[in-house]
Amino acid sequence: MGGVGNMSNTTTRTEQKRNPLQRVPISKPPFTLGDIKKAIPPHCFQRSLFRSFSYLVQDLILVYIFYYIATTYIHVLQSPYCYLAWSAYWFIQGCVCVGIWVIAHECGHQAFSKYPWINDIVGFILHSALLTPYFSWKYSHRRHHSNTGSLEHEEVYVPKLKSDLRWYSKYLNNPLGRVIALSSTFTLGWPLYLACNALGRPYDRFACHFYPYSPIYSDRERLQIYMSDVGVIATTYVLSRVAFARGLAWVACIYGVPLQITNGFILLITFLNHTHSSLPHYESSEWDWLRGGLASVDRDFGMLNKIFHSATLTHVLHHLFPTMPHYHAIEATKAMKPLLGEYYKFDGTPILKAVWRDLNLCIYVEKDEGSQEKGIFWYRNKF
Repeated sequence: MGGVGNMSNTTTRTEQKRNPLQRVPISKPPFTLGDIKKAIPPHCFQRSLFRSFSYLVQDLILVYIFYYIATTYIHVLQSPYCYLAWSAYWFIQGCVCVGIWVIAHECGHQAFSKYPWINDIVGFILHSALLTPYFSWKYSHRRHHSNTGSLEHEEVYVPKLKSDLRWYSKYLNNPLGRVIALSSTFTLGWPLYLACNALGRPYDRFACHFYPYSPIYSDRERLQIYMSDVGVIATTYVLSRVAFARGLAWVACIYGVPLQITNGFILLITFLNHTHSSLPHYESSEWDWLRGGLASVDRDFGMLNKIFHSATLTHVLHHLFPTMPHYHAIEATKAMKPLLGEYYKFDGTPILKAVWRDLNLCIYVEKDEGSQEKGIFWYRNKF
């Protein structure tokens, strides 16, 4: 993983010189997915069960180390040091759990190993432990990959047309409104997405990741939705038993707050990788899978890149080759960038600044006035 820092530094020096808001090309790319694959070293597509497990074991060891420190030493600290220590524990443990969540996500893409049954067992255990319904999210996320950038069929972070905005939207288009939107999205967004498809694709009836007969799923997937629910229920039961034995406050401090940090980062990462004023959104008349996959952006999270297994720094590649394991993604991204040219989007804007800017610029989408491209939409923010 040492290449993460090198790539990040090189990318920052060369690509931040460009205007980060410069639009990507919308014409049909002069290359195919096969051309991109040929530009990438063949070994990057190889999945190693041993290597994948080594990253998982590393993350689990870190989780245990921070758990041990928190339960052994923090309670003996005097105020205000104990509060500072708890804050540090929550943030660090939450970040490490993001890495574990990313590995479980790779299991859903069959990127953990070449054995589907191992991938599903590992992913099911890890995601259930983080209160994410593994198969439920695996299938909805697969639909996201199949329809990225499509206004009609995209599964999550579907931009609204100006005419579809709620009446109160213009009143939130100010600093206070953006703070409210930011805080609510990154605290409640993930559980609401799972529970009632908030931020997700609109369906003609109630959609929920825990409901086997949700319109998100096909008949052949429903049994595994039940299995996902069992995994989440089992984790909830264990947490309730621990709460009875150790107290609800103990569970909240050790598990609950770090999980909230993890959930917040999941929303932040997906928001930043798919929300950018330089990226187009397509109607069916213009959409195709390759252009849709290229309508995402890589972001630099600094020292967190390694903890997050480069997920934020190699997201464009991930949409093109989702079965590629994360430990080859840096090398593969570097190899494909010369071929992609301006079709590859990287934005090295500091994360907090980028969140505030993109929350301000990306309110709704509409076509360019007078454009000949009738099915292409761009983000706007003017009412």
